[in-house]
Formats: sequence, structure tokens, C-alpha cells
Amino acid sequence: MKKVFYLNTCDTCRKILAQFDLTDWELREIKKEPMTKEELEAMYEKTKSYEALFSKKSTQIKLRGLDVKSLKEKDFKDLLLDHYTFLKRPVFMTDKEIFVGNDKNNVEALREFFGVSE
Repeated sequence: MKKVFYLNTCDTCRKILAQFDLTDWELREIKKEPMTKEELEAMYEKTKSYEALFSKKSTQIKLRGLDVKSLKEKDFKDLLLDHYTFLKRPVFMTDKEIFVGNDKNNVEALREFFGVSE
């Protein structure tokens, strides 16, 4: 399995995806085709945390008046399944590995994984 979960309207996602050869990867635009409960559980198996998959920058947090500090793992899971913007993006997932988000360390790890230098 090789899947990338991303958002087409996200410039950062597009910029990261453009760096790699994704010809044999399944590209999932999460707005058009939201992730399934099974996919979320597969991500959780690799991260051992729904919070690690949760984007604390989602516009839905403010819209819903959520207090992120008070959320529990089950809350993160339910929110991730409820709205695509709660997923930290992009997510690159293989049978063995997962790369979540766009922070510098994650992007560097992805470059290493793909054998791409800057």
C-alpha cells in the first residue's frame, strides 16, 4: 500500500507532492474522497495517537468553539472522521511507514524516504 492523503486547495500540500515521483502511489484528495474509518485506524496503528494526526490549525476548531486542550483521543478520532480539515496534511502512508504533516522534520524524512536531495 502506498497512499497520499492531501487537499488539492492546499498550496503546501501541492508543493510537497511536487517534489516526489508518485506514479505508483494512490493519491487521495480528502475533500472529494474522505478517508474511511479503516484508513484512519491504519494511520492510528502507525502513530499510536489520533492527536498526532489532528491539525490544530483547522478552521473548524474556531467555528465549532472547540477547546483542543480538553479533547481526548476519542474526541480526536471522532473529529477526524467528521471533517476532512481536521487531518494534518499531507499524510504519506505505506505498509510500514507513515509521514504526517508539513513540518520541516517530516518533509526531510520524506525526502530521505524518496531518496530526493534538496
